[in-house]
Amino acid sequence: MAKVYRQGDVLVRAIEAKPESEMKLLPHLTLAEGEVTGHRHRITQGDAQLYQLAVGVMYLRVLSEFAKLYHEEHEEIDLPKGDYEVLIEREYDWVEGLEKKVVD
Repeated sequence: MAKVYRQGDVLVRAIEAKPESEMKLLPHLTLAEGEVTGHRHRITQGDAQLYQLAVGVMYLRVLSEFAKLYHEEHEEIDLPKGDYEVLIEREYDWVEGLEKKVVD
């Protein structure tokens, strides 16, 4: 069973290796940004790379022994070296018939 880390509405799931398909290496290490507060779920320590496969599909590669995932309103998480899929929790509004981000 894969190790899963949760920080608010951000889930980081360990995977064997990131997919080899075409991915864009992002110039930042922000996994998600709060819509209300502007606070960000981001890597603040360690050596890591963040990739985007498609809108909403991201992969994180931790190259150092660990990388620290930080957010102002949540406990810091140390992610060990390895590859991860980044998932953002969503909710479905049955009245409006829309899927939307969870407001953290």
